[in-house]
Amino acid sequence: MGADTFKASVQLKTAVQQTLGSDTAPAASATTITWTDWDFTHSLSATSTPPLSKHAAFQQALTDGAATIDLTALDGLGGASIDGTGLKVQALKLRNPSTNSGSISIAPGAANGYDFLGSDMKLTLQPGDEVLLYAPDTADEIGATDKTLDLAGTGSEALDVEILMG
Repeated sequence: MGADTFKASVQLKTAVQQTLGSDTAPAASATTITWTDWDFTHSLSATSTPPLSKHAAFQQALTDGAATIDLTALDGLGGASIDGTGLKVQALKLRNPSTNSGSISIAPGAANGYDFLGSDMKLTLQPGDEVLLYAPDTADEIGATDKTLDLAGTGSEALDVEILMG
Protein backbone atom coordinates (compact mmCIF):
# COMPACT_ATOMS: atom_id res chain seq x y z
CA MET A 1 0.00 0.00 0.00
CA GLY A 2 1.40 3.42 -0.94
CA ALA A 3 1.04 6.90 0.52
CA ASP A 4 -2.24 8.77 0.30
CA THR A 5 -2.68 11.12 -2.65
CA PHE A 6 -5.07 14.04 -2.84
CA LYS A 7 -6.88 16.13 -5.43
CA ALA A 8 -9.01 19.13 -4.51
CA SER A 9 -11.02 21.82 -6.19
CA VAL A 10 -10.95 25.10 -4.28
CA GLN A 11 -13.82 27.32 -5.38
CA LEU A 12 -15.14 30.67 -4.35
CA LYS A 13 -18.14 31.86 -6.31
CA THR A 14 -20.95 34.34 -6.31
CA ALA A 15 -23.58 34.79 -8.99
CA VAL A 16 -25.61 37.97 -8.71
CA GLN A 17 -28.44 38.58 -11.10
CA GLN A 18 -29.67 42.15 -11.35
CA THR A 19 -32.87 43.05 -13.18
CA LEU A 20 -32.69 46.65 -14.28
CA GLY A 21 -35.67 48.87 -13.77
CA SER A 22 -37.11 50.97 -16.58
CA ASP A 23 -35.24 54.03 -15.27
CA THR A 24 -31.86 52.23 -15.65
CA ALA A 25 -32.14 49.88 -18.64
CA PRO A 26 -31.50 51.24 -22.13
CA ALA A 27 -34.55 50.62 -24.28
CA ALA A 28 -32.73 48.44 -26.85
CA SER A 29 -30.68 46.24 -24.50
CA ALA A 30 -31.22 43.36 -22.10
CA THR A 31 -32.61 44.27 -18.72
CA THR A 32 -30.86 41.51 -16.77
CA ILE A 33 -27.19 41.45 -15.82
CA THR A 34 -25.40 38.50 -14.18
CA TRP A 35 -22.18 39.16 -12.27
CA THR A 36 -19.64 36.32 -11.91
CA ASP A 37 -16.42 38.18 -12.74
CA TRP A 38 -14.47 37.41 -9.55
CA ASP A 39 -15.26 33.70 -9.27
CA PHE A 40 -12.33 31.34 -9.09
CA THR A 41 -11.74 27.62 -9.21
CA HIS A 42 -8.30 26.15 -8.59
CA SER A 43 -7.47 22.47 -8.91
CA LEU A 44 -4.82 21.24 -6.50
CA SER A 45 -2.86 17.99 -6.54
CA ALA A 46 0.64 16.73 -5.77
CA THR A 47 1.87 18.08 -9.12
CA SER A 48 -0.03 21.39 -9.22
CA THR A 49 1.31 24.82 -8.32
CA PRO A 50 0.64 25.25 -5.47
CA PRO A 51 0.86 21.58 -4.50
CA LEU A 52 -1.51 19.58 -2.32
CA SER A 53 -0.03 16.75 -0.30
CA LYS A 54 -2.07 16.65 2.94
CA HIS A 55 -5.66 17.25 3.99
CA ALA A 56 -7.24 17.48 7.42
CA ALA A 57 -10.93 17.92 8.27
CA PHE A 58 -12.26 17.88 11.82
CA GLN A 59 -14.43 19.65 14.37
CA GLN A 60 -12.38 21.42 17.04
CA ALA A 61 -14.16 21.61 20.40
CA LEU A 62 -13.52 24.54 22.72
CA THR A 63 -13.13 23.95 26.45
CA ASP A 64 -14.00 26.88 28.71
CA GLY A 65 -14.04 29.03 25.57
CA ALA A 66 -10.56 28.17 24.27
CA ALA A 67 -8.69 25.72 22.05
CA THR A 68 -5.44 25.54 20.12
CA ILE A 69 -5.04 23.90 16.71
CA ASP A 70 -1.55 22.44 16.24
CA LEU A 71 -0.79 22.11 12.51
CA THR A 72 1.79 19.42 13.29
CA ALA A 73 -0.80 17.19 15.01
CA LEU A 74 -4.09 17.20 13.09
CA ASP A 75 -6.89 14.70 12.61
CA GLY A 76 -7.38 13.50 9.05
CA LEU A 77 -10.12 11.49 7.43
CA GLY A 78 -10.46 7.92 8.63
CA GLY A 79 -8.63 8.68 11.88
CA ALA A 80 -5.30 9.44 10.21
CA SER A 81 -2.80 11.59 12.07
CA ILE A 82 -1.62 14.52 9.93
CA ASP A 83 1.67 16.37 10.47
CA GLY A 84 2.00 19.52 8.36
CA THR A 85 5.67 20.16 9.23
CA GLY A 86 7.54 21.61 6.24
CA LEU A 87 4.34 22.35 4.31
CA LYS A 88 2.32 25.52 3.75
CA VAL A 89 -1.39 25.94 4.36
CA GLN A 90 -2.81 26.47 0.87
CA ALA A 91 -6.47 26.76 1.88
CA LEU A 92 -8.27 27.02 5.20
CA LYS A 93 -12.03 26.62 5.53
CA LEU A 94 -13.67 27.48 8.84
CA ARG A 95 -17.33 27.21 9.84
CA ASN A 96 -18.98 28.21 13.10
CA PRO A 97 -22.05 25.93 13.16
CA SER A 98 -25.38 27.72 13.53
CA THR A 99 -26.07 25.57 16.60
CA ASN A 100 -23.28 27.31 18.55
CA SER A 101 -24.39 29.93 21.07
CA GLY A 102 -21.61 32.46 20.46
CA SER A 103 -18.86 33.75 18.23
CA ILE A 104 -15.46 32.12 17.78
CA SER A 105 -12.29 34.10 17.05
CA ILE A 106 -9.32 32.60 15.21
CA ALA A 107 -5.81 34.08 15.47
CA PRO A 108 -2.15 32.99 15.39
CA GLY A 109 -1.32 31.05 18.54
CA ALA A 110 0.13 32.88 21.53
CA ALA A 111 2.89 30.23 21.54
CA ASN A 112 4.41 29.25 18.18
CA GLY A 113 1.70 31.13 16.26
CA TYR A 114 1.10 30.31 12.61
CA ASP A 115 0.82 33.56 10.64
CA PHE A 116 -1.40 32.29 7.83
CA LEU A 117 -2.36 35.81 6.73
CA GLY A 118 0.17 37.74 8.80
CA SER A 119 0.77 38.18 12.52
CA ASP A 120 -2.22 40.53 12.86
CA MET A 121 -4.67 38.02 11.38
CA LYS A 122 -7.81 37.66 13.45
CA LEU A 123 -11.17 36.40 12.28
CA THR A 124 -14.35 36.33 14.30
CA LEU A 125 -17.12 34.06 13.07
CA GLN A 126 -20.67 34.35 14.38
CA PRO A 127 -22.87 31.22 14.55
CA GLY A 128 -23.67 30.24 10.95
CA ASP A 129 -20.67 32.12 9.49
CA GLU A 130 -18.12 30.34 7.32
CA VAL A 131 -15.06 31.50 5.45
CA LEU A 132 -12.67 30.04 2.88
CA LEU A 133 -9.16 31.49 2.83
CA TYR A 134 -6.90 30.67 -0.11
CA ALA A 135 -3.20 31.59 -0.02
CA PRO A 136 -1.52 29.80 -2.94
CA ASP A 137 1.99 29.08 -1.69
CA THR A 138 2.24 32.46 0.07
CA ALA A 139 1.76 31.37 3.70
CA ASP A 140 4.65 30.50 5.99
CA GLU A 141 6.00 26.96 6.22
CA ILE A 142 4.67 25.02 9.19
CA GLY A 143 7.44 24.31 11.70
CA ALA A 144 8.28 24.01 15.39
CA THR A 145 7.96 27.77 15.98
CA ASP A 146 5.19 28.44 13.41
CA LYS A 147 2.40 25.92 13.95
CA THR A 148 -0.56 26.97 16.12
CA LEU A 149 -3.88 28.76 15.73
CA ASP A 150 -5.76 29.86 18.85
CA LEU A 151 -9.54 29.76 19.09
CA ALA A 152 -11.52 31.86 21.56
CA GLY A 153 -15.23 31.64 22.29
CA THR A 154 -17.57 31.86 25.24
CA GLY A 155 -17.97 28.26 26.35
CA SER A 156 -18.14 24.83 24.79
CA GLU A 157 -18.62 25.77 21.13
CA ALA A 158 -17.02 23.82 18.28
CA LEU A 159 -15.47 25.01 15.02
CA ASP A 160 -15.54 23.00 11.77
CA VAL A 161 -12.05 23.12 10.23
CA GLU A 162 -10.70 21.97 6.85
CA ILE A 163 -7.04 22.49 5.94
CA LEU A 164 -5.29 21.84 2.60
CA MET A 165 -1.48 21.75 2.84
CA GLY A 166 1.33 21.33 0.36
